[in-house]
Amino acid sequence: MPPHAPATHALDPGRLIDEGAWSTYQKLLIFGTAMTIIVDGLDNQLLPNAVPALIREWGIPRGAFTTALAIGPFGMMIGGLLGGLAGDRFGRRPTLIGCVALFGALTCVMAFVNSVATLSALRLLAGIGLGGAMPNAATLASEYVPTRRRPFAVTATIVCIPLGGALAGELAAFVIPRSGWRALFLAGGALALVISAVLWQVIPESPKFLARHRERWSELIRLLRRSGHDVAPDATFSVPSEIAVAPVSSDRIASLFRGGYARDTIALSAAFFFGLMVNYVVILLLPALLTSASIGFSQPAASRALAMSNYGGIAGALLGAVVLQRLGSRLTMLTMSVCAVVCGVILAGWPLDPANTAGLMAMLLVTGGLLNGVQTTMYALAAHVYPTPIRSTGVGLAVAVGRIGNVVAAYAASAAIDRGGPPAYFMLWSILMLFVLAALACIRRHVPTARAAIAA
Repeated sequence: MPPHAPATHALDPGRLIDEGAWSTYQKLLIFGTAMTIIVDGLDNQLLPNAVPALIREWGIPRGAFTTALAIGPFGMMIGGLLGGLAGDRFGRRPTLIGCVALFGALTCVMAFVNSVATLSALRLLAGIGLGGAMPNAATLASEYVPTRRRPFAVTATIVCIPLGGALAGELAAFVIPRSGWRALFLAGGALALVISAVLWQVIPESPKFLARHRERWSELIRLLRRSGHDVAPDATFSVPSEIAVAPVSSDRIASLFRGGYARDTIALSAAFFFGLMVNYVVILLLPALLTSASIGFSQPAASRALAMSNYGGIAGALLGAVVLQRLGSRLTMLTMSVCAVVCGVILAGWPLDPANTAGLMAMLLVTGGLLNGVQTTMYALAAHVYPTPIRSTGVGLAVAVGRIGNVVAAYAASAAIDRGGPPAYFMLWSILMLFVLAALACIRRHVPTARAAIAA
């Protein structure tokens, strides 16, 4: 066995991990983090899939659910900001797992509601948990792995949002016709609670967070050893490379606009705003649109249409992550954005025929891949832009601003459908992606190409 790393000088755990191998243990940690995001994506898309059944059972119009659909993302906006701050202050691990348990419990309670007002209140509270999970999952994924694997690891974690959404669509198509919408909420919430309990026993804290807390260095030593680093039992730690780049400010949010970060913070926030808005225009209203009397899709067919968009998102995000590692984020994300604009225009003129859905499903697969591909790689980009002391806060702020787009999405999509029907609804996708394209083009600290990263 090789000798222990000497304890005569402080070790930088971030540098050890950034420059080290990607061990099996680290891959298992990424898988565990991804599990929290699967149930995040699943629970988040249960209500849009249940709305057609609620409209029939409660006898109220689609418009009555607009606020219920919008208020969940409003809670996610609050949760995204609070979750990022809590992650930097109290640790990524307890914040992430606590958020998963919160939205799991509240989703179970939704199975017993009998009014839109009660449903809306629970969606608001559950949204806080859903929003708080995201920045901490992205941060943990980025800090568990070497630099060269970070974009893929973060994106592979966040890609579980559309995976969870696809599972929600398939679950809704299976459960609602057999057991009703209440069973759908019970199943989704229970799954989140089980996963949060399991991961509390399995997932460790971020190594860079542990390095800043001397009383927790023994945890850090165990984590580094399991990751393949031979560290002495009396090792001491620091994070000099990060501190030299961006000293910890007493006001972390203000620090996002200092030291040359203002432009990227504003542009990244704008990209998240319009990117999450267009994705939620799809998520929140697609099943309700397709099941409307003027189009006539069945509830299972509409849920599977949304699932198809999410399946495309899985493939698009994974492919985007691989290409991003080789070509960098600028070329990869701008190209996907342009293609998404074109697909929205095509869908605006597509005939919606319940008897002939193959072409529509294929277009939703491709378009969902592009929309979700751009959105999920944004998390890898955000994790790259900010250094460790403000990373959770930076990602959390961008996501929180994006959640404003989520809130607006339900109203914008509903207005588009009311005024222009399906063509206006799909054209809205293209318009929003044009804004995403402009915002991404303004960011300076894009993930570099593989060749540039090696040269640096």
